[in-house]
Amino acid sequence: MWRSLASNMLTFLVVALFLLGGVILWGQSTYRAEGPLDQAICVEVPRGSNMAQVSQRLADQGAVSNPALFRLGAEYADKSGQLKAGSFLVPPQASMEVIVDTITRGGANTCGTEVVYRIGVTRVLAEVRELDPATGRFVELAEFLPGGDETPADYTRVRGEADTRYRISLAEGVTSWQVREALGALDVLEGEIAEVPVEGTLAPDSYEIVPGESRADLIAEMQTRQAVRVAAAWAARDPDLPISTPEEMLVLASIIEKETGVAEERGQVASVFVNRLNRGMRLQTDPTVIYGVTEGRGVLGRGLRQSELRRATPWNTYVIQGLPPTPIANPGIASLQAAVQPEATDYVFFVADGTGGHAFAETLEQHNQNVARWRQIEAERRNN
Repeated sequence: MWRSLASNMLTFLVVALFLLGGVILWGQSTYRAEGPLDQAICVEVPRGSNMAQVSQRLADQGAVSNPALFRLGAEYADKSGQLKAGSFLVPPQASMEVIVDTITRGGANTCGTEVVYRIGVTRVLAEVRELDPATGRFVELAEFLPGGDETPADYTRVRGEADTRYRISLAEGVTSWQVREALGALDVLEGEIAEVPVEGTLAPDSYEIVPGESRADLIAEMQTRQAVRVAAAWAARDPDLPISTPEEMLVLASIIEKETGVAEERGQVASVFVNRLNRGMRLQTDPTVIYGVTEGRGVLGRGLRQSELRRATPWNTYVIQGLPPTPIANPGIASLQAAVQPEATDYVFFVADGTGGHAFAETLEQHNQNVARWRQIEAERRNN
């Protein structure tokens, strides 16, 4: 009886520890993940405030999804007692970790005007914004393409104001060549970038900059952030993955990044590629073929030709076995995590489903049915 009781208690303790470990991992991941903000806000921290009051204010403004976890993270990082009074700019998608660092680091700002340079996959867009004191949110004054023929008067005006803030927002999935070209078009930066940075080594994120900042120094900061993310993702990898180095993880993450823009799908897309690698199947993913055609220098701007699908390049996964030799873009945190913690599925196929997402399949027969549905959707769209 006592042995049975001891055995049951041991089992209970093992399960409890396993569940506790899962909760801790979830908390760490959520604390460091992208936040819910879709646009910058200014958060006020009055003198005498505590972390509980500020966390609730941030939740009310939509900057954090879980104020209790925000407070726990601040306490764990030993920053609860370092809260600074002032006015702080919180950029879009800022994680709880970033916000805690912002409001405890000091250096209050007026949050009056800001210029955001958005480096995307297809273009670079500059936005001039001004804080609305009534809402604590920024309103857009002007939007333009840097380096174009027309520069808005509002941009010229705020460039002359000493308290204007500048920020670069780097999207997931951009290539290193696109980043170098985009930074070269921004008149707020100085210096040259001698070579295209190694593909995949730049962290998609939001970067505060100051006029006259070196382009090379900014690239170095992007590389440092990505190196930290890569190391963290690799340390948290599932066992028995068909990838053996952080470099291979980065390649796989870049393919996941380019294959889907639907956050909920990343784990499933990752599972398809992991299953294919485990079974010795070719990855057969179009974004790698496109990279073989463009080598990351711009957007293809058209559909792939059959000749390109058959052409042997180091990146054409319809031709080569396994992973290509380099990443095909700069992946974000979510894609890195998906690469090392894919969902457990038997999927080996997927195709667009007409909604922006994909239909997944375990067998070729199921996949052919999904492809037929997708072709029907395409035909209907052409006829409308």
